[in-house]
Amino acid sequence: MYKSIRSKFKQFVEINFWRYKKIKEGELTNWHYKQFYTDYFGLEESFYNNKIILDIGCGPRGSLEWADMSKERYGLDPLADKYLRMGAHKHKMTYVKAYSESIPFNDSFFDVICSFNSLDHVEDIGKTILEIRRTLKPGGVFLLIVDVHAYPTPTEPQSIKWDFCDTYFPDYKLLIENKYKTKELGKIYANARARIPADKNDKSGLLVCMLEK
Repeated sequence: MYKSIRSKFKQFVEINFWRYKKIKEGELTNWHYKQFYTDYFGLEESFYNNKIILDIGCGPRGSLEWADMSKERYGLDPLADKYLRMGAHKHKMTYVKAYSESIPFNDSFFDVICSFNSLDHVEDIGKTILEIRRTLKPGGVFLLIVDVHAYPTPTEPQSIKWDFCDTYFPDYKLLIENKYKTKELGKIYANARARIPADKNDKSGLLVCMLEK
């Protein structure tokens, strides 16, 4: 996929963010992810037994390290090669360098596709959604945690709206849809844990969804 100047700038900002985190923390931990893949959506660990999982925009922490019960687990990110050099090569999950607009897997390949704090970062939301729909198996589940923006930003070019599920997945079964306020700017997981309901006047916040194909 062709990288626009905006995309190159965004990746520059993102990799330097993770390099700063690496220096600050020493080792990038991943203990907090398990809760968001399981309890947060009312799912047991056994839900993932023998399933093939994809995490879009996975980052370098090892978001799927907890999922030993899965059949296969992949993290998709255009910065994956750089993450491996930062220590992600130690992880049990497989990192794939690719854009979400062109997921390098066959049709109906994944049982579960997840996008936590990443869908508003993609270059082309329409192409990304088509790829999610293409690669998710019938009966498969899409898990989403994403910031809702009134306006796009240089690093978050997609202005996700509250009606995201109705707009892009009208034919999927909506299992969960929660709309929350932003309690702390830039801290998506803290906002997700706070679970402060958004009201009709909120132009921004946090959208949490689980959909079944």
